[in-house]
Amino acid sequence: MRKILVVGAGQSGLQLALGLQSRGYEVTLMSNRTADEIRSGRVMSTQCMFHTALQHERDLGLNFWESEAPRIEGLGVSVAAPDASRAVDWVGRLDGYAQSVDQRVKMAGWMEVFAQRGGQLVVHGAAVSDLDYFARTYDLVLVSAGKGELVSLFERDADRSPYAEPQRALAVAYVHGLGPRPEHPEFDAVRCNLVPGVGELFVMPTFTISGRADILFWEGLPGGPLDVFQGVRDPSEHLALTLELMERYTPWEYARATKVELTDAGATLAGRYAPTVRKPVGHLPGGGLVLGVADVVVANDPITGQGSNSAAKCAASYLESIVEHGGAPFDEAWMRAAFDRYWDTARHVTKWTNAMLAAPPEHVLNLIGAAGQLPPVADRFANGFNDPADFEEFFYEPAKAEAYLGSVAAAG
Repeated sequence: MRKILVVGAGQSGLQLALGLQSRGYEVTLMSNRTADEIRSGRVMSTQCMFHTALQHERDLGLNFWESEAPRIEGLGVSVAAPDASRAVDWVGRLDGYAQSVDQRVKMAGWMEVFAQRGGQLVVHGAAVSDLDYFARTYDLVLVSAGKGELVSLFERDADRSPYAEPQRALAVAYVHGLGPRPEHPEFDAVRCNLVPGVGELFVMPTFTISGRADILFWEGLPGGPLDVFQGVRDPSEHLALTLELMERYTPWEYARATKVELTDAGATLAGRYAPTVRKPVGHLPGGGLVLGVADVVVANDPITGQGSNSAAKCAASYLESIVEHGGAPFDEAWMRAAFDRYWDTARHVTKWTNAMLAAPPEHVLNLIGAAGQLPPVADRFANGFNDPADFEEFFYEPAKAEAYLGSVAAAG
């Protein structure tokens, strides 16, 4: 039986560990926290997962919260005018619903299932020196811990990483008591509110430790008026700042948030990081090799909501590559090939996300505006969050965008 070590217990690490376990591999999982510590800790992300990523969980029988989490059936875009009214406002319908499950709920639950199924769980913050030892005792070591010392093993890929600095300051709050959007009260949707020159506010339904909730997520341009959460430690102050900025920049969202309260003491998160693609193979001091997983090697800004989706897709791709490889050695050539297979999907996410971080060109503004009058355009844009490869067909090039809008208009 082949022995595999997975370092890091996030979406990708746990999904991969459970998937390998189900295929008969002897799997050890290293986490720097216990399940109880994760469950009682701070929120970690916003994790809206779309149909393809959710299906990877279903395929492994890991969709434990599907019946409890809100079904997100649409994705809406609003653009703020200078007077804080809405210059654009539309919602596209998703072909398959999306869901968000608080990672504190999911990761703690999955970790307990992994242990119950006989997996070896080691609660220990791994260092490079630990991996040096483990690389000699396991057939394969996978690193899915996206922060800390281990990331330094993986060289930045300058050709695929146009940004050296963080492009947004991030601030998240989980709340109860948010009212419905009056425009579409009959179904749940993620709302992307774009404030030109300032940043973005995302509002999404979620399932958390206390049940149904909503996430208020500001992405602010560094140094701008939304970049005010650094150093804020008090969750109540964080929420008050969130609401104050909503009242100023997105009053239509603030109108339904006047009675919100935080879901729990760990319901806020703030930070920033530079979107980075790294080389997939880490070389250890003792000569061993480790393979980077998900945001260890492809970390995009959350502006397009792809983090947990990419993690699920990476875990699914690596699982296939490992199983297909049989008993052959997991050498550097295989590691690079496994990453290239995942990159074939991930490159579309990176291209789209980096494009959304920049000021939108005229043809993209035309697409966003046209979606308000042409429902098929709104629907296609919404479903691009599930399959970002589709943006190649109509989003990046002015000629393709013009031809697409012309064909939709002609079709009536």
